[in-house]
Amino acid sequence: MARTNPEVDTYIAQAAPFARPILKHLRKIVHAGCPAVEETIKWGMPFFLYKGNLAHMAAFKEHCAFGFWNGSLFLGLDAGKRSDAMGHFGRITSPTDLPNDKTLLGYVRKAAELNEAGVRRERALRPKRPPGELHVPAELTAALSRNAKARKTFQNFSYSKRKEYLDWIAEAKREATRRQRLTTAVQWMAEGKSRMWKYQP
Repeated sequence: MARTNPEVDTYIAQAAPFARPILKHLRKIVHAGCPAVEETIKWGMPFFLYKGNLAHMAAFKEHCAFGFWNGSLFLGLDAGKRSDAMGHFGRITSPTDLPNDKTLLGYVRKAAELNEAGVRRERALRPKRPPGELHVPAELTAALSRNAKARKTFQNFSYSKRKEYLDWIAEAKREATRRQRLTTAVQWMAEGKSRMWKYQP
């Protein structure tokens, strides 16, 4: 018997009408590819578990998202780095935005095999700073000085919310990407948004 969780049933039922068939389809595929999978809710979204995190899905106002916890190990090094949505498949607005069932089943089985073998993707280690110590780059300080709304939002953010923006900017590998992130960060903060506002249902 499939190990379904009533909380996931509720999540799907409360999703936007367009999202329900997408979420149901993804759920069906995951259970077909890994019959021993279990379900839970983490960070406000459904997670599928098999010897650790296997995959997750989420519904937003205008799109859904789906991804594998160790997807970068079999979907490519850049998997999960798409800027238009979280997960590995971009903004999903209908089942046709997903790979075909055979391909998706293959991904689920591969993810399950990796978890079975105890394989985990390496996570980049960031330099640790003492709590409360944040380095605000000069470019961001200058940009915030020119935008009162953004500056006020940043100042009122908790330590963790400020750190999310600072880490995002610092992790940019190219100067053009760094400048774009600075511009976007100021724009979002001027609107009162946290760095992860897109992923909050």
